[in-house]
Amino acid sequence: MEELKCPNCGKFFQVDDAGYAAIARQIRDKEFHKDLDERAKSLKEAQAKDAEILQANAEKKLNDALAEKDREIAELKAKIDKNDAEMKLAVEKERSKAEKEEAEKDKKIAELEAQIDKHGSELELAIERERSKAQKDEAEKDKKIAELENQHELAIQKAALNEKTLKETYEQRIKDKDAQIDYYKDLKTRMSTKMIGETLEQHCMNEFSKVRAMTFPRAYFEKDNDAKSGSKGDFIFRDYDEDGTEYVSIMFEMKNEADTTASKHKNEHFFKELDKDRNEKGCEYAILVSLLEADSELYNTGIVDVSYRYPKMYVVRPQFFLQIIGILCSAAKNSAQYKKELALVREQNIDITNFENDLEEFKDKFGRNYRLASDKFKTAIDEIDKTITHLQKVREALVGSENNLRLANQKAEDLTIKKLTAHNPTMKAKFEEARLAGSTEEEDIDGPSD
Repeated sequence: MEELKCPNCGKFFQVDDAGYAAIARQIRDKEFHKDLDERAKSLKEAQAKDAEILQANAEKKLNDALAEKDREIAELKAKIDKNDAEMKLAVEKERSKAEKEEAEKDKKIAELEAQIDKHGSELELAIERERSKAQKDEAEKDKKIAELENQHELAIQKAALNEKTLKETYEQRIKDKDAQIDYYKDLKTRMSTKMIGETLEQHCMNEFSKVRAMTFPRAYFEKDNDAKSGSKGDFIFRDYDEDGTEYVSIMFEMKNEADTTASKHKNEHFFKELDKDRNEKGCEYAILVSLLEADSELYNTGIVDVSYRYPKMYVVRPQFFLQIIGILCSAAKNSAQYKKELALVREQNIDITNFENDLEEFKDKFGRNYRLASDKFKTAIDEIDKTITHLQKVREALVGSENNLRLANQKAEDLTIKKLTAHNPTMKAKFEEARLAGSTEEEDIDGPSD
């Protein structure tokens, strides 16, 4: 049995070992909370120090250009800070709860000590209950603190692992990018200017071939091999709708040069020729896919509209090759209906024009045939008139011949032997003899008369 003195009344009272241990444990709670505060402070300092070291190492080793890495690091830092805040809040909450419980316990102990003389047995029972409750609370507090410590440790380990993974990932990306840059630098060094240009053309052809079947199933995209006018572009793109109507056409020119080329070209040097090729091939848009002026902030920003120099002309880097086709196709599809209506009106105008042409052709042919028939008719009338004139002359000749024949007949009827022999006595005498001889023979034949 232990003998204790009440601080209020100054009386001494005895408690058993269990009660004494419970009172001593209450006193040790202050030391426990003090240790808990120190431990939480130490963990927070260690965590802050670790975070500062990680952040310092990350900022020292990683390039400022890796914005996404910085963002993820910032997110991880925010998560760590959030975990710190949550842990601090939990610790403060537990501390506040412990202090509140301790104050309540102290109050209850003081009340119990004041009533020890009157309620000895009740005091022991209450002390036992408080001891049990305190042990239970202490176990729960230890468990919660252990859980918070484990969560904090896991958060630190996860943050460190993520930081390490990010660092390794971006370091590997940097290495891959450096290797790719070295490869292309070496490739450009070993390639001629013609080979460099053909490589860019092949790159664009390959990129388009990857999406042709799915995105541009009806499109035409081929090399421009028509150099009848003296020049030609690199590629011609044409796309058609379901009815087979062309709604967009693009002339492409690809330009590249080696890094070691002494005289550097500029993109604007090729605008005039590209516009000429576009107009000769009947294309609506003109696109210059260029790697020239590699340090230009203007051309490195993306798609550059140079319509202020030449209408519907753009300059793009190779990575925006498919994007500019998609943008122009989308814009052209919006006006496809208007183009269809325009084509329909044009066809109607063509039909009307063809009808008018056919009508004019018919009128010309009919007029020609009419003129030919009229000429033939006139010729026939003239020939008939000539024939009538000729027949009139024949009639007149026949009439004149009939008159002559009538006169000849009249003259023949008026002709007698007497008239013939009137001026020819010889013949008159011969006819007289012949008449007399005839009369004698008649008489002989008839016989003598009575």
